[in-house]
Amino acid sequence: MGGENSYICRLMAFVFIEAQQLSLDDCCKDGQKRGNDNEDCASLPLISPSTTCRIVQEQCCVTVLEDNMCTTGINVAKEQGLCDSLFANTCETKTAKMCCDCCLVGKAALELGLSCDHSLSVGYQCGLVSRACCVHGSQNNQTAETTLTEGSSGVYLYRKCAHRCEGNDTCICFKGYKLKPDGKSCEDINECLLGASNCRAGERCINTEGSFRCQREVSCGTGYELTDSNNCKDIDECETGIHNCGLEFKCQNTQGSFRCLPKMQCGAGFIQDALGHCIDINECVSQTGPCPRGQVCINTLGSYICQRNAVNCGRGYHLNDDGTRCVDIDECKAPVPVCGGHGCINQLGSYRCECESGYNFNSITRLCEDNNECRHYPGRLCAHKCENTLGSYKCSCTTGFKLAADGRNCDDLNECESNPCSQECANVYGSYQCYCRRGYQLSDLDGMTCEDIDECALPTGGHICSYRCHNTAGSFHCSCPVSGYTLSPNGRSCQDVDECVTGTHHCAENQSCFNVQGGFRCLSFECPHSYKQVGDIATRLERSDTVRCVKSCQPNDFVCILDPTHSVSHTFISLPTFREFTQPEEIVFLRTTVPAYGVYPLVTYEVNFEILEGNLENAFDIIKRVDNGKYVGVVRQVKPLIGPVATVLKLSMRNLTAQGDSSQNIINVHVFVSEFWF
Repeated sequence: MGGENSYICRLMAFVFIEAQQLSLDDCCKDGQKRGNDNEDCASLPLISPSTTCRIVQEQCCVTVLEDNMCTTGINVAKEQGLCDSLFANTCETKTAKMCCDCCLVGKAALELGLSCDHSLSVGYQCGLVSRACCVHGSQNNQTAETTLTEGSSGVYLYRKCAHRCEGNDTCICFKGYKLKPDGKSCEDINECLLGASNCRAGERCINTEGSFRCQREVSCGTGYELTDSNNCKDIDECETGIHNCGLEFKCQNTQGSFRCLPKMQCGAGFIQDALGHCIDINECVSQTGPCPRGQVCINTLGSYICQRNAVNCGRGYHLNDDGTRCVDIDECKAPVPVCGGHGCINQLGSYRCECESGYNFNSITRLCEDNNECRHYPGRLCAHKCENTLGSYKCSCTTGFKLAADGRNCDDLNECESNPCSQECANVYGSYQCYCRRGYQLSDLDGMTCEDIDECALPTGGHICSYRCHNTAGSFHCSCPVSGYTLSPNGRSCQDVDECVTGTHHCAENQSCFNVQGGFRCLSFECPHSYKQVGDIATRLERSDTVRCVKSCQPNDFVCILDPTHSVSHTFISLPTFREFTQPEEIVFLRTTVPAYGVYPLVTYEVNFEILEGNLENAFDIIKRVDNGKYVGVVRQVKPLIGPVATVLKLSMRNLTAQGDSSQNIINVHVFVSEFWF
């Protein structure tokens, strides 16, 4: 400790030399005050040019914030008993959650009756928080809140206030919050609602937790961009290179726009055009009376000169050979025809043209100009389109029409004569329409080509054929599995082939043929010992056929006599693989003669049905039902089975009496599930 005190003294002396006006204590107090105001400790305003003062100011601010965060976590642990509300990946919630978790450890130690001074390696600060929550929880049975206690690290370990505490039991909230009526909790202040924001005109106030922000409502407009400070800043198009000035120009930025200034500077007597070229100014035209009276102005390149007037004849006259007077010029005798092939009539000082049909004489230009009949008589010359020509006009038609014999009207053009469609064509007025035969559709690209429709790929293609669909040009065809099925007359469904009827099976003489969907089975049966078959077994078994063996005991064969099974039967059923299994399917009915209501004389009967063996994947069940006053056992398929699969359901039909006597009949249901749904 002596060495540390000596180092602190030397540090204080250094700080005093570096910043004589502020001490380390002043720097720390300023940091603590700003931490209590919930300011950002990493960007505090400097109160001294001293680097050491800035460090002390920032660390004291961080210590206050960590104290407040830790206190928040301890309060959550005490009030809620959980730290889930602090589970977020930020520095603030990490510190608060650490103190909350460590406080829960201390409370758990108290509840388990353990010592508050545990030796767990949880860190120095966590150990202090855990011990504080354990010790304070044991005082007064947690009925009174304690004041602040401070560890050697300078971090407060427990507090009754949500944010910070001052004086005796006085809670104060951070900036942007206000104290709730309970005197401890803090709630956010809506600066936008109270009008306490400093948002400018054109900005909208948005409230945030503990503060607010201003959002601009009106865009900056063309030539400006929005800065991070919510202000509009001019875009320098010249610097960013987004201007469109040519090579002969240089770009000059302006507020919200730019200007293109020519690189070449024109001298006196010239003017610059839009392309940056220098053009001579005709001062004789642009200026009023540039020359003195009695002189004439003559333009020169970049300037002009003045000459004294000579004898000058007016337009249409020229000096005679003597140069003494002006005589009329006969323009009609000029080497170059002035009327361009039209008739010419000379006049004193002038002339006029006799224009041909389709032309009009322009008294200003003294020329015969073409008469635009299409403009003068719109819609009256041609049925569709009018095109002017020199001295006349011609008519034309829009697409789908041709010019009639009169040269003005338009007749419909039969485009189908040129076979524009790949299949069928129908002429319509001014156009045509292509059609496709059945099994084809019109192309979306050109509207003329017919493309084959793949019926198998249509959304309903999976239901067109029972088994498989094969697309063909303009149509399709269906096919069935290679064996066991044949295509039905409708060309889509698959029909089962009854091999037992057609004789295409290979069953032996001592076997019975049973047709199943998509095939057949060769079955043979033998009655158990002490049982005798009733009737003959047919060579071809139907679904309704039953092979029945009845008990036939020898005299004195008490084992046989006491056997409760009276008969053993075999029945058969062929099922498909159900494609859409939505509800149980009833497949076998076991009918009895036992009445469901009423009793026999002196005896009451009851019937129970049960599946003993063969229930694959628990896909079947059996229920009891009353039909026409008699008990009936109904075997149902309750879950889908994917074929091909075969099983034998061994069923028990047991008759019970009130005296406890029972007898049963065994029914073996041979179930064959086909591979397909049809």
